Amino acid sequence: MVRHRSHSIEFKRQVAQEFLAGETLHGLAKRHDISRNLIRLWVERYQAGVFDEDAAAADLLDQYEARIAALERLVGKQALELEFLKGALKNGPRPNSASTSAVVGPPVSASPKDAG
Repeated sequence: MVRHRSHSIEFKRQVAQEFLAGETLHGLAKRHDISRNLIRLWVERYQAGVFDEDAAAADLLDQYEARIAALERLVGKQALELEFLKGALKNGPRPNSASTSAVVGPPVSASPKDAG
């Protein structure tokens, strides 16, 4: 079964620049263990400026991923703070005016039967 490898944009750019600087297809293919046709394709894309656009997109993606990670950490921290504060409210001291009775309602008034 054929194994497909993924190469970075920087690697593709480097190989294309080496070819344009005078390296032979055969030498590059042998040294990097890649096909000559793949090198030709990378050189065409390099000359068309495709790798520059891809590199800019990859940099932007890295920036977005870093921002997302920072926001996720902030959300996690805030969730922990909320849980802590909820627990403090449940277990904290009650004000003196608070009722400690299990039965809460209006004060009992005398019924007409008891008045007489």
